[in-house]
Amino acid sequence: MSNDQLRGLMLEAGYLRDDGSVGLKVFARAVGQQAGRTFTHTYVRRWLDGMVPRDAGTREAILAALAERLGRQVGPDEVGFGKVQKVPADLGLSYPASIDDSAATVGRLWQADVDNMAAMMNAPANSAAWNEAALSWLVTTRDDVLSDTGKRKVGESDIKGIRRTTAMFDELDGAHGGGYARTALIEFLRTDLAGVLGGSAANEKIRKDLFKAATQATLLGAWMSYDAGMHGLAQRYFIQALRISEGAGDRLLGASILDAMSHQATFLGRYSEAANLARSAQVGTSLAGSPGATAHFAAMEARALARMGDVAGCDKAMATAVREFERRDPDDPADWFSYFNEAELAAELGHCNRDLGRPNDGVTYASQSLGPTPSGYVRSDFFAAMVLADSYLDRGDVGQACEVALNAIEIGESLKSARCGAYVEEFRTRLTKIGRSAESSEFLERVSTARLWTAQDSRRAPK
Repeated sequence: MSNDQLRGLMLEAGYLRDDGSVGLKVFARAVGQQAGRTFTHTYVRRWLDGMVPRDAGTREAILAALAERLGRQVGPDEVGFGKVQKVPADLGLSYPASIDDSAATVGRLWQADVDNMAAMMNAPANSAAWNEAALSWLVTTRDDVLSDTGKRKVGESDIKGIRRTTAMFDELDGAHGGGYARTALIEFLRTDLAGVLGGSAANEKIRKDLFKAATQATLLGAWMSYDAGMHGLAQRYFIQALRISEGAGDRLLGASILDAMSHQATFLGRYSEAANLARSAQVGTSLAGSPGATAHFAAMEARALARMGDVAGCDKAMATAVREFERRDPDDPADWFSYFNEAELAAELGHCNRDLGRPNDGVTYASQSLGPTPSGYVRSDFFAAMVLADSYLDRGDVGQACEVALNAIEIGESLKSARCGAYVEEFRTRLTKIGRSAESSEFLERVSTARLWTAQDSRRAPK
């Protein structure tokens, strides 16, 4: 959506001709002089196309550049993006009744995210919202139809573009963490994906493919926000992705989102909700015939139960995960969990056994995960290595634990991930409990300048 208000003021100030053919570079220099930084004509083009600058300094510099030419003050409302968006505190927590409502809601979330609104960026997760979303998805009888009133015609090329861009950001996320390129992904969602969702699909197949691509892109935004530590915002993205997935008619895709919600809930210590979310994913896809998906859902249930200390329940869920994993077809293109390989399963079993107080089994499974066929994901391997280090500590092998942890933290230096910090903090807690030794003292000296370690120090320091 173009910013006609900004365009009009630039015309009035002489930065543009009626055809918009000149002045972008001049205006970029004028804004840069006001802001004390460099802008190019590409920035100006984006502003005219509707992009809202995230930081207040840039917005104020645009106002000042216009005011200097016009010889009068320019109010933020006149420019079209100077006025900060007001959003309700519960935006995105409810499960929308229609796909149009969900598209509008997630669009407002993307805009609030791009605007760096503290109310969204710092929001906590809401347990009731998980429960409502899971129940609504389980009992739905809807047959979604997008309004299809948009002027833009959506075709195969649009969907391919969304998928390719999502795949690119997914690769960056796995290699560098959710905080690395999250903002760029959200900007893509706010502009490109929002524009496509507002268009008209040529036929039913394209409509469903659009919903599927939109779901996967929104889900990735949720995962990256979760990994970056923005838990309330991530939860809202998960919920809206789940609602959009209904339009794709793919229950396994929707269940994979419940699975992701379970993962986040366990991380946040909401173990009962996490177990229920994983069970909802299993119940909702009981007739789908996907052993790979069922294995992962059971593993998520096991993770939650292990944290709760439910030994019998966790053992049962782990057994289900292993049994279903052995039945899976890793080459099945319909399996959303084809990435769930032997290394990933071993990592999940390692987490569970560590949390159940079985350090020997924790060492065995975590070592398997890091063996000759690792997961292939830097962050996943980091998590497995920290579980291995925890398990070594728990069975009294301090030297091995410190060596593994040091290697993991060195690998983790390339990751911008709040979750990585949480794993380091868990190891620190275990190490503190066993007291000082020659091995731990050497470790503390060697790790003292590592970013992941010092970042946790700064969080623990008195304010």
